[in-house]
Amino acid sequence: MEYFLQTPAWASFQRSLGRTVHEESGLGWRFLAVEEKNPAGKVIYTPYGPVADSLEAFDEAVGALVDIARRNRAVFVRMEPVTAGFEAVDAGAILRARGLQPAPSNQQPELSWIVDLDGDFKDVLAGMKPTNRNLYRNIHKKGVTFRSSQNPEEISVLLDFLHMTAARNGFKPQSDDYLSSVARSLMPAGAGTLFIAELEGEPIAAALAYDSADTRTYAHAALDDTHRKLSAGIPLLVTLMADAKDKGLKHVDLWGVAPEGDPEHKWAGFTAFKKSFGGREIAYPGTWDLPVNKLRYGAYQLARKLREKLR
Repeated sequence: MEYFLQTPAWASFQRSLGRTVHEESGLGWRFLAVEEKNPAGKVIYTPYGPVADSLEAFDEAVGALVDIARRNRAVFVRMEPVTAGFEAVDAGAILRARGLQPAPSNQQPELSWIVDLDGDFKDVLAGMKPTNRNLYRNIHKKGVTFRSSQNPEEISVLLDFLHMTAARNGFKPQSDDYLSSVARSLMPAGAGTLFIAELEGEPIAAALAYDSADTRTYAHAALDDTHRKLSAGIPLLVTLMADAKDKGLKHVDLWGVAPEGDPEHKWAGFTAFKKSFGGREIAYPGTWDLPVNKLRYGAYQLARKLREKLR
């Protein structure tokens, strides 16, 4: 799988926000890394990176990241080596042996849910719960239609539904400015697509997806609660998958899920929804830090722990 956060389209988006992006590659490795700020100082962060096809290639990539950090006076490198020549189950020992330590929290999900698009799309449908298949096949009888858009102005449809969902469930979505910037950067380039469900021509649900060379990532979705009984979000997601299949993509990444047997996890409800489409769980090593300025990184960790105790 090619992870969207390691694509040129994501690099372009980060640069459109005024951020400094580093892209380097070598024999069997590559990475996209972004300069960020945190209480410790400057950080070189490579989301779902570096990408490497062997442990030796991973070590070369890490060396290049450390060089960037030193040149730019960064305190540490933050990484999420999901494709680095070793299995997630082996990550702890491998990464600690190289001086890395777990970050205070994971930046990206540690568990994700993948629907593979191999074979005929009827095989993908067969892996779903019957309710999902039936809704996809029959919801048109209720006057619901689906369309896709790469017009960034239409991101307002999704934003309106996100505001409704936030007010109803008490969560804070990403800002309108951020998602509008995403739309302006990715949608005209073909790297982002908005899918919209409509009832008699009026939007009732929307979902935004990002595409890499082989994977579509289900990034943001919300619906109009007035029409909740139609469950339009389910056939909307199936439509998103069918479109990905038509475009020759191999996987749909439904993003983060809760660990098995953790009903209190903040993603437990989303997880049941995502698993109803069939698919498989994939585990990642999580987010890790490699201190470059060890004195400042140690002070950062100490201050963070003191703050936690005071809270």
